[in-house]
Amino acid sequence: MGRVRGWTGNRRTALPMVAGGAVVLGLGGLYVTGLVAGGDVDQGTRVRGVDIGGMTAAQARRTLDRELGPTAAAPVAMKIGDRVEKADPATLGLSLDTAATVDRAVRKGYDPVTVIGGLFASGRRDLEPVIRADEQKGRAAVDRIAETTARAPRDGAIAFEKGAAKAVTPLTGISLVEDRALGTLRDAYLRTDTAPVVLPVERTEPAVGAEETGRALKQFAQPAMSGPVALTVAGQSMSITPAVLGEHLKMRPDAQGRLVPALDSKGLLAEPAVARPIEEVSRPPLDAAPRVGPDGTVVMAQQSRAGRKVTEEALGKAVLPLLTRTGAARSGEVATVAVQPELSSEEARRIGIKEKISSFTVEFPAAPYRSTNIGRAVELINGSLVQPGKEWSFNRTVGERTKENGFVDGIMINDGQYVKSPGGGVSAVATTMYNAVFFAGLKPVEHGAHSFYIERYPEGREATVAWGTLDLRWINDSGNAVYIQAESTDTSLTITLLGTKKYDEIRATKGPRTNITQPEKRTGNGPTCEVQTPLEGFDVTVGRVFVQGGKEVRNEEFQTHYTPRDEVVCTPEVPEGAKTPAPTTPAAPAAPEAPSAARTAEAAPAPAGAPASAPSRHLSAAGAPRTS
Repeated sequence: MGRVRGWTGNRRTALPMVAGGAVVLGLGGLYVTGLVAGGDVDQGTRVRGVDIGGMTAAQARRTLDRELGPTAAAPVAMKIGDRVEKADPATLGLSLDTAATVDRAVRKGYDPVTVIGGLFASGRRDLEPVIRADEQKGRAAVDRIAETTARAPRDGAIAFEKGAAKAVTPLTGISLVEDRALGTLRDAYLRTDTAPVVLPVERTEPAVGAEETGRALKQFAQPAMSGPVALTVAGQSMSITPAVLGEHLKMRPDAQGRLVPALDSKGLLAEPAVARPIEEVSRPPLDAAPRVGPDGTVVMAQQSRAGRKVTEEALGKAVLPLLTRTGAARSGEVATVAVQPELSSEEARRIGIKEKISSFTVEFPAAPYRSTNIGRAVELINGSLVQPGKEWSFNRTVGERTKENGFVDGIMINDGQYVKSPGGGVSAVATTMYNAVFFAGLKPVEHGAHSFYIERYPEGREATVAWGTLDLRWINDSGNAVYIQAESTDTSLTITLLGTKKYDEIRATKGPRTNITQPEKRTGNGPTCEVQTPLEGFDVTVGRVFVQGGKEVRNEEFQTHYTPRDEVVCTPEVPEGAKTPAPTTPAAPAAPEAPSAARTAEAAPAPAGAPASAPSRHLSAAGAPRTS
């Protein structure tokens, strides 16, 4: 009995040990199974809907690269206001880090409880992917997007085209809020829906909205284009069509944002349909034309007369009120205004234009270019009025000697040699003006002689001009206005100065030639070569003596240096290999022909004690500019 109990007892004690061993063995198997088959990621783990539960880390990375990689690399659509733009995530500095995402997903321990628990886990675990953001690249990209998508507000407006009016739709201004845009892009990255990411923007409403645009269209613009307007000017009728009106009509916002009409009256006045009938009834003013009578006093060869014209203001005042009317009410009258002459007969006498102060004539050989260029310069100078104390300038009065200004090619001096250039011959006008001023006793400010002497002009008393480098300028210091009368023929020109004499007489003196230099001989070729006869160079001094009451009250001297005029012969250009012909040596070119008489008319001098004027500026031959 005792052994049986003992046996029984031993068996009973052995059973629990066996069961405990089995549990240990079972748990051990589960642990091993969890280690071998359970993976690094717990069951139920998902990343943006992609199940990576039970996978090893390597399997999970491959799965995420495959499933989320295309989405991570796809262009990001962005909505900025009403505009949609796309950009690569890399450009925005955004990328998916699958390795870091898997590191976050894997279990953090390998103790039996964690491993075995992972085998029986049934819950769902959603993880957010790890997104890398390059701050510098992202901000640069947002800056570029902001710049390209910015839109300034556009006010509503009215456009007039081909006689019809239409509204221009106002637009709200859009600007990207850059500080918030980058965060919005990061948050929306890897989103599963395909709608564009709406980026934050600031909106600026236009000053003129749709309501005001509609009002202006209905109340003014459409009535303005509803038909022509009829105008009467001094009995002359004209009609202006909507198409012509629309070319010069705009609507602009005022300070309150209301669109108001603005008519370009100047442009409308220049339209042929408007200008022609107005010109027919307009009358330009006529200036008085002083002339020297037989006794040397001034008479009016032409009396002044007031004119009539239509001003821009008068046209606009007549047209604008008609634009909102209909039918016969779209007609009105344009007022004309009187235009006074610049120089009236009464004004001429009041400012002292009463006698001839001086006159000078230069004669020259006939040449077509001279007739054109001298005649054009005379046309621009004739009738000039120089008030007391004011300066007269040849270049300002005549302008640049270009074809557009009415001048043609002629003979000029450049680098001590005759050449062809526009405006050749106007030095005759400058010389004539200089001598008229000389014998009027007026104050020269700037003048220069030719680089070498031209025989038809008085030695030391001649002038030339060059646009931009040399001018002929003088000041009217006579105390009264001076009127310039200029006239020319094909062989002569005369300039007469009218006003009030300051001196009884102006006498000219001239010293001998000094420092005489002999010319050289040069050979030129090509189409620009101009033959030139030789002439010695020299210095000369001329004087101006002012006589008042029979006495010399003042005198001054001017020194002029002339370089030698070298002889120039021209050799025609010939093809290579051909025999070179002998140089041509004509007697002289058109410009330096034998001297002609230069006549002066007596002038008048200064009161006793008047100070002497400073000598005028003269140019030496060295570095002489091109002159006419």
